[in-house]
Amino acid sequence: MVEKKLTGRIAADRIRMHSTPKPPGGAVERILALGDCTGIISDVMDELGIPPGVVGASVLKPTMPGQVICGPALTVRNIAQRANALAGAKASVNKMAEFEAHNLAEDGDVLVIQGVPGMSNMGGISALTGKRAGERGAIVMGGIRDIPHSRSVGYPVWSSEITPVTGKWRLETVEINGAVMIGDVQVAAGDLVVADDTGVCFIPRDQIMTVLDLCEKKARAEEIRCQAIENGIPVPEISRATYGEKNK
Repeated sequence: MVEKKLTGRIAADRIRMHSTPKPPGGAVERILALGDCTGIISDVMDELGIPPGVVGASVLKPTMPGQVICGPALTVRNIAQRANALAGAKASVNKMAEFEAHNLAEDGDVLVIQGVPGMSNMGGISALTGKRAGERGAIVMGGIRDIPHSRSVGYPVWSSEITPVTGKWRLETVEINGAVMIGDVQVAAGDLVVADDTGVCFIPRDQIMTVLDLCEKKARAEEIRCQAIENGIPVPEISRATYGEKNK
């Protein structure tokens, strides 16, 4: 086993958990079996009274359309540096530490970065490292770069910005596996991340099975409803049906 050592860019006491809490056995596979299901998850969370944990793809845009990923959140929080970026570049003062998250990553994790706008919070080499560590992809509120590189290694990213400007001399990683804000959504380490072409959902880790059970019921009902539409059911009947429940 490769020994995991700190890079020196983040203090040990800023790493809140060295291992992200994992979802119940089989939960990820059951979510993935639903396909592009962020719409269903969003509906279910509304109906269960769970505070909104959804960010649309108009905000977090996928770099690899057609991908669906699911896994526990491995979180990183970045802030802007106050120091002059050009002086930092000259002195090679790099305070980015998402590589420390890659160092802690376990197979199936999804990297979730509360980033800084106007600069890259991760690039191609970072994506390659995350892929090697077993991450399923990344969610970044902030900029990213080197899109062809991350695509070439099959590492999908959902981000709010794309820019060539590096964050190396402009941001500082201040916490790993603590709470982060992705838009208006607070995400904790171990919350279940589901991302597709429609957006990104964050399911609180203590609600995963409750949400999943209802999602599967709604998905089956939608299948019934869609089959009825294909079979020629009158439009008025479609509008009266509720996710196919009348036809079960």
